[in-house]
Amino acid sequence: MARTTGSDGARTEEAIRRAAIDLIAARGFEAMTLRELADRVGVQAGALYRYFPSKSQLLVALLVEHLEFLLQRWEEERPATDDPVERLRAFVDFHIRSHTLRRREVFVANMELRSLSPAEYRRVVALRRRYEDILTDILRDGMAAGVFALPDARIATFSVLAMLTGVAAWFKEGGRLDKRALIDLHTRLVMQCVGVAPAVATTAQEPAPGAPPGPAPQQPVPCTDSATPRAAPRAAHR
Repeated sequence: MARTTGSDGARTEEAIRRAAIDLIAARGFEAMTLRELADRVGVQAGALYRYFPSKSQLLVALLVEHLEFLLQRWEEERPATDDPVERLRAFVDFHIRSHTLRRREVFVANMELRSLSPAEYRRVVALRRRYEDILTDILRDGMAAGVFALPDARIATFSVLAMLTGVAAWFKEGGRLDKRALIDLHTRLVMQCVGVAPAVATTAQEPAPGAPPGPAPQQPVPCTDSATPRAAPRAAHR
């Protein structure tokens, strides 16, 4: 097949990555063939090896790129404050925005850990753990400051991430809630989960003079009450 993508190596590599994400998300890594990928990109099958020496190394590159994207973007967007409540609020916002923006990458990163060799798996999981540690550190700082009420920061990390990452699986643009409303809702859920008082977790206005009092605030429901430890070493993840 004649090459149609062009001679620019960076553009071709990016086209390979994009096509691979689409094919793996649709069919699974094992079912995707390199010939099929080359046809999608518009290059000879042998040309793929100029960019990725093997099919397995292509998968590793895709998963590493996704996690490094998250880590780098968080460093760029993280709030310049030590306040754990504000940092948690920013993290919820960041996680939902980034995961709904990169839904196919999230799906592939969750589902295809099973296709990695042990060494490749350890490399990818080490990056995942760095991302998890961001939230764990926020929760531990909040517990130390007395603003979060949690029995276990690490288990709470897994519970919160599972809830937030799940949004990428079902959120649809144009649905009942737009993305901003969805982020605000999940921020309230997470704040209740970690035991933050409603007055701190929301920005609701005070009732007008003479207005009847609203309902009594609900007691926080710890997000670790129904949490279970991670199932298997190769369980799907954020």
